[in-house]
Parts: sequence; C-alpha cells; structure tokens
Amino acid sequence: MSKISLGIIGGGQLGSLLCAAAKNIKINTVVISDDEESPAKHFADHFIYSKYDNEENLTKFTSMVDKITYEFENIPYDVLSKLNKVKKVDPNPEVNKIVQHRYSEKNFLTKKNIKTTEFERVVNESDIKKNKNLLPGILKTSTLGYDGKGQYKLKNLEDLDNHKINFDREFILEKLVNLEKEISVVITRFSKDNYEIYEPIENLHEEQILKHSTIPAQINLSHFKKSQEWAKLISEELQYVGTLCVEFFIDKEQNLYVNEIAPRVHNSGHLTINAYNISQFENHIRAVCGLEKIKLEKICNAKMINIIGDEINNYRNKKYTEKEFFFDYLKKQIKPKRKMGHLTIIENK
Repeated sequence: MSKISLGIIGGGQLGSLLCAAAKNIKINTVVISDDEESPAKHFADHFIYSKYDNEENLTKFTSMVDKITYEFENIPYDVLSKLNKVKKVDPNPEVNKIVQHRYSEKNFLTKKNIKTTEFERVVNESDIKKNKNLLPGILKTSTLGYDGKGQYKLKNLEDLDNHKINFDREFILEKLVNLEKEISVVITRFSKDNYEIYEPIENLHEEQILKHSTIPAQINLSHFKKSQEWAKLISEELQYVGTLCVEFFIDKEQNLYVNEIAPRVHNSGHLTINAYNISQFENHIRAVCGLEKIKLEKICNAKMINIIGDEINNYRNKKYTEKEFFFDYLKKQIKPKRKMGHLTIIENK
C-alpha cells in the first residue's frame, strides 16, 4: 500500500508539529504557505510557497495529496470550498465558515444552549453606546484576531477616544467576566459519536498570549464534566472531523462559559505530545486520513511553557533533564510576542 499524502494549508508551528507527528506514522506531508520562511518548511516532506488564491499552485498542491487539512482557521472560505471539490478537506469548510466569524460562532453556541459571555454585534461607535450595559467589555474584530490582536479593552465609553478605533470592519462586543481561571478541552472526533477527548487543561495568559498550560487543571468535578460534555456536543453538532479545542472561562461565581472554538490543533494541547500515548497532532492526522482510532491513555501530568520572543536565546543551548522536552520552532526571525518554541515538563500522575 502506498503512503498517504496529506496536504496542510499553513506553515506555522502548528503545521510543523503536524508534520512531525505525520512522519512518526509514515504519512507524507505537503505544506502550502504564503510565508516563504514558514517554520513548517523544515518539517514537511514537500513545501510550496504561494499565496492562497494562486490557482496554478493550488492545482499543483492538490495533485500531490490525497487529503487536505489546515493549521489555522483564517483561510478564506472560498479557497477551502474550492479545494474541497477536488480533494477532501477536513475539517469541512462549512465548519470554518461558522467558527472564523465570532458573531456567527456565538450565535451557534447560543442556539445549542451553551453558555457564552454576553455579546452584541458592532459596526460603528453608536452600537457601543447603545450597548453600554456590556461595559466593561472587550471589543474584538469579528474575524482574523488571535493572541490579543484586534482586541480593545473598554472600561467605559471614554475609552473609545483612547483607542481611536477604526470602524472599517465588523466587531463584536463581549461583556467582561469576573474571571477566576481559563481552561481548554481538546477533542478529536473521527465520526458520529466516535471520538477521543483529553482532560481539561488549565491555562494562564500574559498580555493576552498563552504562557502556561497545565494538567491536571485545578477545577471541580462539575466543571470537568461540563466542559467535556460541551466539547463533545460542539464537535457533534458541527459534524467535525479532526482535532478541535474549546476554550472556557470560569468566573469567580463558578459559572462556566465557552469563550471560543478553535477548529484545529491548539497551543494548549502541545503538552499532549508528552503526556499521552497519542498527541492531539497524531489524532488529528488519524481522523482526517481515516486511520484507526487508538484508545487514548494519559501517561503523566505535565506543564507546557510557551517561549516568547527573545526568551528563545535562553533555551537553545541549555541542557535538559529526562523530564523536560524542548521544542524549537526554528523561526528565522525573533520578534516580540512571537511564539518561538515551547518547553514541556512532565511529572508522575
């Protein structure tokens, strides 16, 4: 039997880690990216540098692969939909259409009776004034924001003058919760009611960028069960294929809210590489390639530390113990707030 060839759209660190996992189970990878210096070029079997609307290169890409997936959700729906007519794309582009737009995502969750923060659509400044009951709140671009980009914290209406926001795009205004902690649940769905789910992960952010992820999460049993239950419901309702992450807030009154859905492998799930027998990356590849599902087993507890910007210089020549695992994303340029690598530290259960 010939090797399966998996096409991956996007060449960042998630693409790199997908390629590394694919290699372990003898899956060939072809990455297409609009960044010539994508870190995934160091890990893929084949790399194509191209804009995502270049017809010639997309045709070349589809001719080299059996299945297609993507490492981030901000790829235009039209591109994914067009590719899906030639080679199967998972997760299905219809999922991306819902999830890459924050307002449609919140509406999807609300219709499924899944609790989210209070929100309203915003197209101009007067919409914020009409919904001042949502202040203090976070104003987010409806599309393309990540790691705090395209977000503005508004304590009151006066803050609008401080931020000088350009309303040339659509936003969503979300009421701030009295936050106690953030958790995430990573799940891989293979088919109807057929999935593997990881235990909730506790996350700590610094300057709106994930810094630490830890298992076990210090949460009560009710939050443990409810977060997994909602992750299962979301993946089923979306008829999702592959690995998905649901991010949650827990407030000081112990209410659980879904913050957002990430239709892909997730930064908080990096610790699954060392803490489980099958990582989120391998499970994603198994699901989208139609491979056998292997029963998930937790091996150990773990903490993952994101290495940001020039912190990477402190890690590259360091010696590590047998319980420390350093991953260098091999990014050419060091920039402030850029994820350059991660360190996972394991400990006994």
